[in-house]
Amino acid sequence: MIGKLNRPVDFERVLGRQSRARSAHFALHHLSANPSPSAWHAARLRTASAELSTGDSQPAHNSVDQDPPRAPEGCWVGIVVPKRHAKRSVTRALLKRQIRAAFAERPGMPPGLWVVRLRSPFDRQKFPSAASDALRAAARAELAQLLDRALAPKTGTPA
Repeated sequence: MIGKLNRPVDFERVLGRQSRARSAHFALHHLSANPSPSAWHAARLRTASAELSTGDSQPAHNSVDQDPPRAPEGCWVGIVVPKRHAKRSVTRALLKRQIRAAFAERPGMPPGLWVVRLRSPFDRQKFPSAASDALRAAARAELAQLLDRALAPKTGTPA
C-alpha cells in the first residue's frame, strides 16, 4: 500500500532527519514510523473513550505518549516540489507524477514515511519544454537511481 502524506507535522518529522540518498536534483528522506493521526480521528477516539453523561465523572483522555509505538504499516509518500526550482505548474505536475510512478514501480519499499524533495532545478537549456518527453525520461531515470541508492545496503567503513 502506498499512501499520501498530507499533514505538515508528518513532513516536519521526516524532513527533520538527514536525507537517506541524494541525486543531482532530488533528495530522499525516510522515517520508519506511521503518519500521525488526524485531528478528527484523535477527537473521535477521545470522545469514544469518555463517559458521555451529565454526571460528575471526569472524562478519560488518553495521552498520545502513553500508546506504545507501533511498527510502520505501509509506505507513505510525500512530495515537495517548490516553485523556486520548477516555475511552471506543468513541470511541477510532471515531476510529481514521475515521483509517484517511481514508488509505484517498487512494491518492496520498506514501510514508513518517505519524502522526495526537489533540491535543484532542471536546466532550461536542456529541457526548454515544460512537459517534454526528455524531461520525463530524465526525471524517471534519476528517481530510479535515487531509490536504488536508498535501498542498497549500507557498507560500514572502519574508522
